[in-house]
Amino acid sequence: MKKILLLGGSAQQIVAIKTAKRHGYYTVLCDFLPDNPGQYEADKFYLVSTTDKEAVLKVAIEEKIDGVLAYASDPAAPTAAYVAEKLGLPTNPFESVETLCNKDKFRLFLKENGFNTPTAMGYADKNVDTRMFNLPVIIKPVDSSGSKGATVLRSWDGLNKALDFAFSFSRSHRIIIEEFIEKKHEYLIGGDIFVFNGKVILWGLLNCHRDNNVNSLVPVGKSYPLMLEDSDVQSVEDTLQKMVDDLGLRFGSANVELVVDRNNKVWPIDVGPRAGGNMIPDLLGMIFGVDVVEMAVLTAMGKEIDAQVKRGIPFFATHNLHSSQNGYYKTIEFSAELEKYIIKKCFYKKEGDVVEYFDNAAKALGIIFMKFEDKETAKNVLVRINDMYKVILD
Repeated sequence: MKKILLLGGSAQQIVAIKTAKRHGYYTVLCDFLPDNPGQYEADKFYLVSTTDKEAVLKVAIEEKIDGVLAYASDPAAPTAAYVAEKLGLPTNPFESVETLCNKDKFRLFLKENGFNTPTAMGYADKNVDTRMFNLPVIIKPVDSSGSKGATVLRSWDGLNKALDFAFSFSRSHRIIIEEFIEKKHEYLIGGDIFVFNGKVILWGLLNCHRDNNVNSLVPVGKSYPLMLEDSDVQSVEDTLQKMVDDLGLRFGSANVELVVDRNNKVWPIDVGPRAGGNMIPDLLGMIFGVDVVEMAVLTAMGKEIDAQVKRGIPFFATHNLHSSQNGYYKTIEFSAELEKYIIKKCFYKKEGDVVEYFDNAAKALGIIFMKFEDKETAKNVLVRINDMYKVILD
C-alpha cells in the first residue's frame, strides 16, 4: 500500500486525510498539537512540528513515504517541499516554495523577474527609515497569512503600534513594510489556481470581501464571478502564468491575491503555495465541478489527473461568520431573507466556546455558502449581510 505523509491535522485539513484514504493510501500525519482532530482520521500519527524539517524528514524515511502534502498550510509548505526534494518524491522546488512563504523574499523575486512590485523593505527590528516610503503603507509579518498582524498606515502616527502588532505574529521575528497599492476595482482579487505540468488548469479567481466595520484587511468572504473587465482578467491570468513559469512550479494549488491599479497594471500582493483557507476548495468545487482536494492528493503522489474543469457557474458566495465583540458562543440567528440563499452552513464553535473580536481569519465562527439568481441580488445581499444575522453571546 502506498503511503502519503500529511502535514497538519486541523479541522479544515481532515478532508485531505479522508480523500487520501478514499484513494487507498495509508495516511501518516504529523502535527505539533496533541489535540488535533486529524489524528483520529489518519492511520498513523506523529506528534511532530510541521515546521521542523529534519524531524519530518526522519518520519518520512522511517515510514518509507511515497508522497508528501501540506494541505492548506503556509508554515508546513516549505517542509513538504524540503522532505520530498530530499527523497526524490514529487514536489515543487524547495527554493520556490520558500520564496512564496516569505514576503520579503517574494518581493525580491517579483522585482528581479519584472513584475510590478511596490517599494518594500524587510526588518528584524523597529529601526525604520520612513523617508524611503510614500504613504499609505502596509506593515505585516513576512511569514503569516490570513491578514494576521497586518496594518495599513495613512500617517506615521501609529507606526510603533503597527510594528509591535506585526512582530507579534511573526515566527521568524521579521516584518515587511511596503507601499500600499490603491486598486481601481471594488474588491481585491483572490482565490486559488491549480497548476498541473507547469500550466494553470483551474482559474479559481474570486472577489475578496472585507468588513470595514471590524477590520478592512481581514477576508470575510468570497464571491464569483470576478467583477473585472475581460482585459483585466486576461492580464491577471498572464501575470500568474508567468509567475508559475519563473518559479518552476509543476503542480498543486496556489492561493493568490492581486490588484489592478488605475493605470491597468497588475500588482501581485501575495501568492501562497497551498490551497486557500475558509473552504475555498469547497466553493470552487461548486463553481467548476472539480474536487481540488483530490487533485492535490493525487499530484502529490505523482499521479496524472484528468480534471475536467467546467465553465464556472454564477453566482456563488461565501461569508465568514464573525463577531465584533468578545464573549462566549451561544448561537447564530439568520434572517429569513438570508436563509433563502444559504445552501450550506459550517460552524466552528459550540455553545460555551470562547469568541474573540474578529481581527484575523482564525477567529471566524463558521462559514456559510450562498447561491444567487443574478449579480444584482448577490451584491445587494452581500453588502448588507452583517445586518442579516446575529451572533448571540453569553
